[in-house]
Amino acid sequence: MFLFISGGEIVFILFIVVMVFGADKLPEIARGLGKGMRQLKDATNDVKNEIQRSAERNGVDTSFTKDIKETVDEVKDDLEQFTGSVKRKL
Repeated sequence: MFLFISGGEIVFILFIVVMVFGADKLPEIARGLGKGMRQLKDATNDVKNEIQRSAERNGVDTSFTKDIKETVDEVKDDLEQFTGSVKRKL
C-alpha cells in the first residue's frame, strides 16, 4: 500500500491517465516527471550544502546534527523492526 492507495486504485488512475493522454505520450510525461524530480532533489541538496558551508564559515558547530541523525536512524530501524513483526502476525 503506497500513500493509502490500494493496487486497484493505482490501476484505475493509470487507466484514466492512458485514456486522457494516450499511450504514446506516457514515456514523455514520465521522462518529464523524472527530470523535474531530479532537479528538485539537486536544488534541495544545493541549498543544504550552502547552509552547511555557511555555518562552517561562521564557526557554527554542526557536529550535533550527526548525532541527531544517528539517533533518528536508530529509532527508525527499531520502528521498522517492530512494525515488520506486527505486519507478519497479521
